[in-house]
Amino acid sequence: MPYYDDDGNELDPSTIPLPKMCTMCEKQDLPEEEILCNLNRLDQQGEPVFKCGAFVSLYGALIDDIIE
Repeated sequence: MPYYDDDGNELDPSTIPLPKMCTMCEKQDLPEEEILCNLNRLDQQGEPVFKCGAFVSLYGALIDDIIE
């Protein structure tokens, strides 16, 4: 599914690196979360710290030092 910025330029979410936090999220492979996750990653591209309000850890309680 293509995404577009405010100027009409097509954005490809597959070119945005997957943050470490995303690899530890229960929602990573859920089709119903794909659009939200892609938009969140595209929106934060180039930011020094990635934040996600929908994150659910695969490992239970969140351990701050494993997330960069």
